[in-house]
Amino acid sequence: MPQKLTRRTFLRNGLAGMCTAAAIKMPATRGHGAEPESGRPNIIYILSDDVGYGDLGCYGATKVRTPNLDRLASQGLRFTDAHAPSAMCTPTRYAILTGEYAWRGANPTGVINGDAALIIRPNTLTVPALLKQAGYTTGAVGKWHLGFGEKGNGPDYNADLKPGPLEVGFDCFFGYSATNDRVPCVYIENHRVVNLDPKDPIEIAYGKPVGNDPTGQSHPELLKMKPAFGHNNTIVNGISRIGYMSGGKAARWKDEEMTDTLTGKAVAFIEKNRDRPFFLYFTPQNIHVPRVPGPRFAGKSAAGTRGDSMEELDWAVGQIMAALDRLGIAGNTLLIFTSDNGGVMNDGYQDGSGNDTSGHLCNGPLRGYKGGLFEGGTRVPFVARWPARIKAGQTSSQMISLVDLLGTCAALVGRGLPADAAPDSFNDLPALLDAGLAEPVRKDLIVHAGSGALAIREGKWKLIPQQVGPRGAVRQQAQLYDLSTDLAEKNNVVAEHPDIAKRLTDLLEKYRKSGRSRGV
Repeated sequence: MPQKLTRRTFLRNGLAGMCTAAAIKMPATRGHGAEPESGRPNIIYILSDDVGYGDLGCYGATKVRTPNLDRLASQGLRFTDAHAPSAMCTPTRYAILTGEYAWRGANPTGVINGDAALIIRPNTLTVPALLKQAGYTTGAVGKWHLGFGEKGNGPDYNADLKPGPLEVGFDCFFGYSATNDRVPCVYIENHRVVNLDPKDPIEIAYGKPVGNDPTGQSHPELLKMKPAFGHNNTIVNGISRIGYMSGGKAARWKDEEMTDTLTGKAVAFIEKNRDRPFFLYFTPQNIHVPRVPGPRFAGKSAAGTRGDSMEELDWAVGQIMAALDRLGIAGNTLLIFTSDNGGVMNDGYQDGSGNDTSGHLCNGPLRGYKGGLFEGGTRVPFVARWPARIKAGQTSSQMISLVDLLGTCAALVGRGLPADAAPDSFNDLPALLDAGLAEPVRKDLIVHAGSGALAIREGKWKLIPQQVGPRGAVRQQAQLYDLSTDLAEKNNVVAEHPDIAKRLTDLLEKYRKSGRSRGV
């Protein structure tokens, strides 16, 4: 019988058995907690889910307490003009790891389900692949959401799940396939579902039911959290999900334990690799729906369940920071916290966020929410700490994009990028190391909406082009905003500046046709 994987087992065993091959290949290192032999920093990239620009105390939140993230900002650098390349999760995650906007060519433009094949093209240079070449051990913990399996087949959750994270540069992976509101609700370690009983195989589907598990639509009396819209398919842990699932009963997670489980795995990876340079891509489920904070955090914030989940996320970041301090490696670790897109309140469940009366504004002064092209959809918190190189307590107004991680890591480890790699990824390292840098590291960037529409930034200007329907009907007129005086995007000045609108429209089209925005 498969071993029962309890929370205690998770935290005791950590990532035992994972990254073993990488560890064997590494040269001998210095003593406990020593700086990596290369002198290059460890890199921890914490990509939170649906955290808005106004969700952190250091960005103005007053109803949600984020002492650890605020301390991280006080010890490092806080950016005020950082952008997710998309207002939705899958396209952003693709862009972060590949350095390529996800809307290019045949790449995805929307959110994928748990039955999707791996969407990163074979032999693509990724952030973990580049860092492995530079001698780093690479690990991913948390939400993957980039697919498993070969194109045309997709994943079989009862067999080896590959290609997946390990085939695109990670030495080890522990996490889940899609979103926590989608099936299958199971953890995956490297290539296999954790705790899967072969006598109870997993079957999933989107669109038509499989198996006999109750659904939120057929058995609402079984729900501990009711859906607001959608999210009424198979019930797992008292919560109905997107999609249908049968089997895998022993492998299914408990939402209340996810933060402890994933944070424990992330800390275990750090502990295991403390004596060698490492890259940890930590992608917790918070604060994506269903928001189910553990008992320590439920009801603790002044902003309802969503605020509770935010405070739980802050605790998780604090655990990462404490581990670095305990191991004596904080000084030479570049620790970044950001979000995959802007914030959203009601996102499909009746958790109180839709009628929150606390006054908390998830995106602060920004207009719009997750999914859209206004600043609230793509402008995200971005905090970086590297005590050895980044001066504490700084704020930067540099415009950067999360698609820049690959270009920045290449500069960090002294490796050039091949001409055919990372076509949209710029080097943000100068801005990270000098908050007062006058020269922009980026003159422009492109952001993407859930609908597939694009907008372009150039300095203070932002253009949302005219949206035309399939038969040529204008769905939305062009919008131009001067963000230096109108951060809330209330005043469309396209009529006053047609020349700027025309120039930005042409520039966006140039980047579309060229297949790249870096080096054009």
